[in-house]
Amino acid sequence: MNKSLVLGAVSFLFVSSLLLPANSMTQAPAPTVTVKNQAQAVDSDVNLDFTLVNATGYDIEAIQVSPASAKNWGDNILEEVVADGDSVDISFHPEATAKKWDLQITWSDGGEQVYWYNLDLSAISKITLKYNEETGKTTAITE
Repeated sequence: MNKSLVLGAVSFLFVSSLLLPANSMTQAPAPTVTVKNQAQAVDSDVNLDFTLVNATGYDIEAIQVSPASAKNWGDNILEEVVADGDSVDISFHPEATAKKWDLQITWSDGGEQVYWYNLDLSAISKITLKYNEETGKTTAITE
């Protein structure tokens, strides 16, 4: 199953994240979530959108995406769990202004959260999460 989310940015406020009703900043089709984040200025033509694929064997309860410059994680951008084998399209509002972002994943089973820092989303269109039972590590494969 593929889901869609919309992330946005506001560079004039020092806000780590505010969850807003769908379509409050864009006319994106439902189901969408618009999240406003503080960010650093970059070229407005940069595409930050990506697909997150859950190939871990576990369900994802929460995804938090924050500009690398933010001091705090924002709110969970998911409206429902991303089951193992599912993917979610994460789209940024055209005014999103950060180039590098941090990603935090929370598991439905209460497992330890995993993090990736300084992801250059302008160069990534897909992130596939995989879990290795032998090492106990979750990896993010970017394309």
